[in-house]
Amino acid sequence: MSSDNLFDPVNFVADVNQLQQETVNRWHDCDPDNPYTGLLKTICQQHQFNFLLWHEEDIARCPDVSDSRIAEVKRAIDGYNQNRNDWIERIDEALIQNFATSGIQPDEDARVNTETPGSSIDRLSIMSLRVYHLAEQLDRTDVNDEHLAKVRERLARCRLQQRDLSQSLVELLEDLLAGRKLLKVYRQMKMYNDPTLNPYLYRDAAQAA
Repeated sequence: MSSDNLFDPVNFVADVNQLQQETVNRWHDCDPDNPYTGLLKTICQQHQFNFLLWHEEDIARCPDVSDSRIAEVKRAIDGYNQNRNDWIERIDEALIQNFATSGIQPDEDARVNTETPGSSIDRLSIMSLRVYHLAEQLDRTDVNDEHLAKVRERLARCRLQQRDLSQSLVELLEDLLAGRKLLKVYRQMKMYNDPTLNPYLYRDAAQAA
């Protein structure tokens, strides 16, 4: 097996982290954009749904928001979450296609990982948002030293988790490229947005008919 024409896992994961960090910083000052190409374009789109989802979740927890606004936010959260999961699968599909095009074949005894690269990239996406918003807390002037100390401790823990998760993703990609592990896409098959599986949806449809 040869992986000469595939990305280097270390550089690829560094690019993913850089993309997520730079876009989170930029998108807080402008509408989300996606200037990337190839696999990074797919990763950026998935990351964008996490960005949108994060801020809708913030609104949902505001006690001053009206019930009608909460209903709108809940529907937006459901949509963004569905898209977020759909695009995790697209990342994994793109990797599978990349491996196949490059002639990468799993060994007969290849193992399946508990988490796919797309799922790891999704977790890194969420972590980049958490790091941004924790760091934002350090600029506040209306809080005491105890609050700032708590934020610094959490920020350090998040950055450690980000590094560990990044290294685990590198190792998983190396195993996939070497054929030691097998990548599968199972589909999330979420039921709540499916009008044929959610009883509240198909019951209403039957009554309307």
